[in-house]
Amino acid sequence: MSKELDPITQAVRIRAPKTLQNEHSSPLYLTSSFTFDEAETMRAAFADENDENIYSRFSNPTVDEFVAKMCALEGCEDGFATSTGMSAIFSTFMGLLKSGDHLLCCSSVFGSTFTIVNKYLPRWGITCTLIPANDKEAWEAAVQPNTKMLYLETPTNPQLEVIDLEWAGQFSKKHNLIFNVDNCFATPLLQRPVDFGADLIVHSATKWIDGQGRVLGGVITGRKDLIHEIYLFCRNTGPAMSPFNAWVLSKSLETLDVRLQRHCENALKIAEVLQRNPNVAWVKYPFLPNHPQYEIAKKQMKAGGGVLCFEIKGGVEAGRKFLDSLELLSVTANLGDSRSIASHPASTTHSKLTDQERASVGITPGLIRISAGLEKVDDVLADITQALEKSAV
Repeated sequence: MSKELDPITQAVRIRAPKTLQNEHSSPLYLTSSFTFDEAETMRAAFADENDENIYSRFSNPTVDEFVAKMCALEGCEDGFATSTGMSAIFSTFMGLLKSGDHLLCCSSVFGSTFTIVNKYLPRWGITCTLIPANDKEAWEAAVQPNTKMLYLETPTNPQLEVIDLEWAGQFSKKHNLIFNVDNCFATPLLQRPVDFGADLIVHSATKWIDGQGRVLGGVITGRKDLIHEIYLFCRNTGPAMSPFNAWVLSKSLETLDVRLQRHCENALKIAEVLQRNPNVAWVKYPFLPNHPQYEIAKKQMKAGGGVLCFEIKGGVEAGRKFLDSLELLSVTANLGDSRSIASHPASTTHSKLTDQERASVGITPGLIRISAGLEKVDDVLADITQALEKSAV
């Protein structure tokens, strides 16, 4: 077409080349390797002189289709898909940092990311400074001569802090840092970090991109030169995405726009109602006017996302009792599902952190995270309300 297609349309229409069968839906290339008719073609492929597929750890047409859709949605030059979201995050660190380098990271990050930057990166001589998400003076003070990358989540998991991407992009450019953003909670439909100067964007595709809790996956998009270095690391270390998972995720992207609209509507309604519940100390959702970074969220996000959190009165025990009292909501560690999910980070995702570490990243004893699904919102609210009544102290 002569008209450039909207990224949402591209997420529906991008596909692997048709086979001789002229299939309408993209085929699944479920194969470990690819054959060559001539030895010279195979030699050239291994020498990077052509773009022929060799082995599905390196590339695969189904995975390439998924990556092309994600690049269109994020507005990025290139990308690479990995087996999980955590392997995507880890690969951006290991593919671009070396011994002696320093990383800046917001303190309120996902529990496994916290463990990587504090426990594992130091084993390879890579140091990290954790900084409160919106303390701009602390970010400036933490820069060292060997600082190479700024990594952040926004909104953060699970505290839903919103970091000013425009400021972070300018900060990274000022200090010549690789600007690396986890965009999992917002998705590219609500927020495009590249528009604010991000060099890399990572996702756990397991979440909103899949949307039904079926498969694991991760994806990195960004600058072509940086993606190439990450690709070389992944090609040799093996965190490649399964072609089957890529096929599922590619199909899921076709409905992401319509799904996310309902997720956001439900999350906002739940947050508004919970503000009036006597068993709730506070509620946090990016598009509630009382959110500390509400103006920033409105500036850089199209909607508030599908996750909200609140503090249940009564601390850890009340949080556990709340989960045990739920009848409709799923109690699981995932999020971004068609089914609404409740979790208690202090006793699950962040349980391996010390009390001091949990406090430092904003994990309070009674914090409950809700991932709003696609059910009728009144049914979800009824279940949350009755569980809060049963867990009241």
